[in-house]
Amino acid sequence: MLAVTRHLSVREVLQVIVRSAGQLLDARYAALGVPDDQGRFAEFVAEGISEEEWEAIGPTPRQHGMLGAMLRDGDPVRLPDIRKDPRFEWWPRAHPVLKDFLGVPIRDGDQVLGIIFLSNKRTPGGFTAADEELLTMFAAHAAIALTNARLYERGRELTVIEERTRMAHELHDAVTQKLFSLRLTAQAAASLLATDPARAATELDQVQRLAGEALAELRAVIVELRPAELDRHGLVETLRKHVHLLDRLHPVSARFTARGDPAGAPRADVTSEVTVLRVAQEALHNALRHAEAAHIDVRLSHLDTRLVLEVGDDGKGFDPEADSVRGLGLASMRDRAESARGSLEVIATPGGGTTVRLVVPA
Repeated sequence: MLAVTRHLSVREVLQVIVRSAGQLLDARYAALGVPDDQGRFAEFVAEGISEEEWEAIGPTPRQHGMLGAMLRDGDPVRLPDIRKDPRFEWWPRAHPVLKDFLGVPIRDGDQVLGIIFLSNKRTPGGFTAADEELLTMFAAHAAIALTNARLYERGRELTVIEERTRMAHELHDAVTQKLFSLRLTAQAAASLLATDPARAATELDQVQRLAGEALAELRAVIVELRPAELDRHGLVETLRKHVHLLDRLHPVSARFTARGDPAGAPRADVTSEVTVLRVAQEALHNALRHAEAAHIDVRLSHLDTRLVLEVGDDGKGFDPEADSVRGLGLASMRDRAESARGSLEVIATPGGGTTVRLVVPA
């Protein structure tokens, strides 16, 4: 239960619930489905099935057969052979053959948040009444963890929306009006250039002044958006604490090393430090959520005029050119790198781990 409740992502909570339940009751197969309002499952995770088998099976199941009956009735189901129950309908040709079966609802009061079910117990004799009692108790705790994870994610979404709204107001108030004046003044200078060069030159001086003010306002907004921990602890210590926290919260081993720590040297450029921190956080999030890695190494090097960040894992890797990686935030990381006058490289191959390398001016 500690392993389940220490995760804050809904997907991670579901995966740990399924993995823990399968290990707890010695089942070869374990799965958990969270229903949606369209007769399907918004989330469906399973243990004991390889990625190749998943692809052969096809799309996630609909709410039919035994799964649909459990959602409708909300009662535990324990069977010596699911295939002989009248509620069983069918499964795809590539689906593994399930025999003994134990399923219980995950409840929040009267609401069924999902169903968790196990099949093919390795110990001879199938699932027992004691197994059913244990899984029912586990599901009650899992409901709390799942509800907390959902609340956390919704809270994060609200925080992001509020921050985006605040940023929009700040940029509008501080910069947009200045840029509007800048554009009008530039247009006036262009129209006067042929007829009154002296006045055009005066207007161009005004353009230069307004551009300088807009740049100063924009820098002030960027400084305000700078994470407070960077000001308190500096980049190296902030990254070290963040990686150490993830190492404690997740089963993955996460390690941080710093080279050329410029102790006593002038602080790095504000934009560069924020970029390094945000790219590191995004790369770590991807590694923890998608890589299925055992180890993650975060390395920060201060090399003369450059800061070099490397986030590497020993996970399953991916094809950086595949359409399926659009949700990994790679475009956002590259945009951050370019805005800081730096570069980002992603080195990844299927089955060969992933390394994200960021270089920005110090």
